[in-house]
Amino acid sequence: MPKHVLSVQDLTAEEIMEILNLASKLKGELKEGKPHELLHGKTLGMIFAKPSTRTRVSFETAMTQLGGHAIYLGVNDLQLGRGETIADTARTLSR
Repeated sequence: MPKHVLSVQDLTAEEIMEILNLASKLKGELKEGKPHELLHGKTLGMIFAKPSTRTRVSFETAMTQLGGHAIYLGVNDLQLGRGETIADTARTLSR
């Protein structure tokens, strides 16, 4: 079962160091021109309550660099509060 991380407090110091070391390794390899497909076939659904250009572009870029795909869903794209629950939306995105 995957571990859900909602806060940095959900991670141990060792897990944080592993993440930072992997990020450093991948960034270095990307600069050398080595592509990564770690997220091939994966899609990230991004839902923002308020527009955030830097965050959205950063996540889209990261997903592309790792072989995945990002979908931005603005508040006008969702039917939350008009018949669709957050749980329904999450189930649809998870498929």
